[in-house]
Amino acid sequence: MPRTTPPIRILTWHVHGSYLDSLVRTGHEFFLPVQDVHGERRGGIGHWGWPTDRVHEVPEDEVRDLDVDLVLFQHQRNWREDGPRILSDRQLTGPRIYVEHDPPWADPTEAHHPVDDPDVLLIHVTAFNALMWDSGRTPVRVIEHGVVDPGLRWNGQLQRGLVVINDLGTRGRKVGKDIYDRARAALPIDLVGMRTAGYGGIGEVLRSDLPAFSARYRFFFHPVRYTSFGMAVCEALMIGVPVVALATTEMPTVLEDGRSGIIHTDPDYLIRGATELLSDHALAARLGEAGRLIALERFSMQRFVADWDRAFVDVAGRRAGHGVVHDPDRQAVTA
Repeated sequence: MPRTTPPIRILTWHVHGSYLDSLVRTGHEFFLPVQDVHGERRGGIGHWGWPTDRVHEVPEDEVRDLDVDLVLFQHQRNWREDGPRILSDRQLTGPRIYVEHDPPWADPTEAHHPVDDPDVLLIHVTAFNALMWDSGRTPVRVIEHGVVDPGLRWNGQLQRGLVVINDLGTRGRKVGKDIYDRARAALPIDLVGMRTAGYGGIGEVLRSDLPAFSARYRFFFHPVRYTSFGMAVCEALMIGVPVVALATTEMPTVLEDGRSGIIHTDPDYLIRGATELLSDHALAARLGEAGRLIALERFSMQRFVADWDRAFVDVAGRRAGHGVVHDPDRQAVTA
């Protein structure tokens, strides 16, 4: 759909490439600080191939001279270190958004979010994350993931399960390393992700290749105990791969056990369910298609773009010191 308003000029950092890939699709203009460390460029476009008329690399020492409409923080390091180091006073106090990608790690219920500022809009990527963080005075909005429908469909001809988790061997119980080990002993499962080859995995599969790679597998196994809702899960759902997952964090609000996936807090239940999928292609197809229909509505790029466009317009339209714009015809911002 053609844009009817001028694009908003947004300064942000390259933190999660997959997420930034979705943000770029909003059609706004993004400026990425680039740091030169011992001759190595960090933080730019990299291999993503984003359109250079909308995504620009900016040397850190030139950032403070940029004329931007808002600053989008995506990590505590951006908020506490990078911003104060490279931003001008006007950028530091002007329209700002902080997108929090994770639940609190140190304490699941008592953690105070690093942003405590009524002039910043704090966006959580799941309602569960928003629930667990103590966001203080900062206004909060939830914008769930959006992923592109690649147009591929699951076939499930390979009678194996697939796990997609980066650094599984070093991240421990949080991402379900022990549950993966338990499932691997009982089920034919392949592991992919960055730095997984040293833990018996296949290694990294490029994101552009992952849909076709995943479509062959009978099921997608997600042993994660406590993290944000993974984009890899959204992408698996989008092509109709049946998901077998722990019923933790946001998962129970997305999938229903036995109808659109297999979810439970008992790992043995998941292993039994996965075993059934291996022997029953029709059951896997039914669960996968139900999950795909959910993903098409809940994680559509159209919905994601509309939600972020609304947030950008709301925040870029405010004046520093006067809070976030509240438009009754737009999604409410809750404190």
